[in-house]
Amino acid sequence: MSSKPTNFVPDYSATPFSLDLSLLPESCTIFTNCRLCIGGRLTPTKSAIIVSNATGQLDEVFTNQSGVTVSGNSKNGAEVVDLHNAIVAPGFIELQTNGLRGFHFTHFTDKDTYAAELDKVSTYLPSTGVTGFYATLPTVASDEFKRILPSLAPTDIEGGASLLGAHAEGPYLHPSKKGAHNSSLFHQAVTPPVEVYGDIATNDSTLKLVTIAPELENANSLISDLVSKDIRVSLGHSNASYAEGLSALEAGATCLTHTLNAMAPLHHRDPGLAGLVTAAPPTTPHSPWFSIIPDGNHLHPSMATMLFRSNPEKCILITDSIELAGLEDGTYPGHSQIPFRQTKKGSRVVIEGTETLIGGCASLSECVRNLMQWSGCGIAEAVKCVTENVVEFMGDEQRGRLEAWRRADFVVMDDEANVMETWVGGKRVWKEV
Repeated sequence: MSSKPTNFVPDYSATPFSLDLSLLPESCTIFTNCRLCIGGRLTPTKSAIIVSNATGQLDEVFTNQSGVTVSGNSKNGAEVVDLHNAIVAPGFIELQTNGLRGFHFTHFTDKDTYAAELDKVSTYLPSTGVTGFYATLPTVASDEFKRILPSLAPTDIEGGASLLGAHAEGPYLHPSKKGAHNSSLFHQAVTPPVEVYGDIATNDSTLKLVTIAPELENANSLISDLVSKDIRVSLGHSNASYAEGLSALEAGATCLTHTLNAMAPLHHRDPGLAGLVTAAPPTTPHSPWFSIIPDGNHLHPSMATMLFRSNPEKCILITDSIELAGLEDGTYPGHSQIPFRQTKKGSRVVIEGTETLIGGCASLSECVRNLMQWSGCGIAEAVKCVTENVVEFMGDEQRGRLEAWRRADFVVMDDEANVMETWVGGKRVWKEV
């Protein structure tokens, strides 16, 4: 079969391609008669992918414009699956979720109970198209960070989405933009990460991302320190100016957290952090990736569209889901991280009796559909914001793209981005009934 490509380029040639099953060297599954989401574009009909049953990887990706035909008889147990013109996309990756189905990632009693709850979350997420997720810990006490983080090491979970590590959204945040966080637990950036997160902040691959308010004292030194340990830094929960944001990018930050939420508003003469979305060299070393919550509550549809359209190559969709996601509407008790009663109605959750948003309850597949509807973008453009853009930001070379030698994490969808099947590591883990 193929060797690992150095730069994958879809083949849109008009020459028909015939796949001879008898030449396949090992047991595999061939998905034919499908369209593929690659690089923000939807390939022509009758594309195909080959999944190695032995490795759980994508072995070949065929995007021939004139289609792929299958001939011959398999000598090694190859199975052919006709997808009847459905769309195949990389599995969605959730960069920011605080929990769902009644479990918040700050809820820790003991390791075994916590692992069991993670399994429940993991097996639920494929129904929303998610095949990998970063568990987000909002601001908690340092002792809690140190207790919880060791349980969030990257791991594959049988029958579910992979846990890809932890995103610490705090405690280096600004009190003026605390949102639903407990500001009494915030730290200035002069506090060393090891004092907040423990040894995981220095010698482990668990902590993948930290959100920081760049206007804090010593923030740039903290950013440089974290980046030197291969921990990504995003800017958020902040009232920082555009200039302070530029300085943080120069120090190594590479993203904005839920842009315009818990952030200084976009102003025509004082753009704040949100103005960095279109920043580019030579003003700054790079334009940052930026996450948005397109659930209809955190951002007006026109604002979500404006942000996406201004830099679609760097846009990342997140849910910012909390533990009420997937539960019935109603008012629920708070907990250690959110010491307030919480009222859920649809995808909107607020502190009881207020308009203060706590988090989201929309699924990532719903966010994809919303972006398509609001902006008029195609399905492949929207999918890129939950797949390729995420892995490029996080440096993940295994997931997020339909390329040979990457993991066979993918979803099968209809034209409206409704998820019909979800596959993780070459195994189907969810199918619409």
